[in-house]
Amino acid sequence: MKTGKLFKILMLASVATLFLAAGLIASTCPDIIPMENAAYDSHKKGIVQFTHGKHYKDHAIACGECHHDAQGKPLADLKEGDAVQGCIECHKIAGEMPREVKQEIKGLSREEKQKKELEYHAEALHMNCRDCHKAYNKEKGFKGKDGAPTSCTACHPK
Repeated sequence: MKTGKLFKILMLASVATLFLAAGLIASTCPDIIPMENAAYDSHKKGIVQFTHGKHYKDHAIACGECHHDAQGKPLADLKEGDAVQGCIECHKIAGEMPREVKQEIKGLSREEKQKKELEYHAEALHMNCRDCHKAYNKEKGFKGKDGAPTSCTACHPK
């Protein structure tokens, strides 16, 4: 009788260990993330291959510098493997802001314009990446192709 109980306990412990190990493996973030999103019918430019590992390992960029709350404040407590929402969850309109909308918002304040722009997924991504890259290049004194990419073709492969 004791052997049967011990066997069941060992089996349950083994199954629990497998689930735990699978969860740990699944929760690590890949080094390269294709910035592909089902919200787009088609992509006119090449898919950005975001070097996630390079950003947080090599450049020691904290998770919260890209991942933020609804007010744009960094999510300071994030660590690798934590669940995060995709950008499209909050920046819901796929693509860039159309010219007509840019014309409509010309008279708004800078803050109001930016709030409207951030509704657009591509605008939000571009602002986040490009602004950070420009600041990095300025800090390091990089010019042209020496620093972090800031042009369309540098990020979007053909």
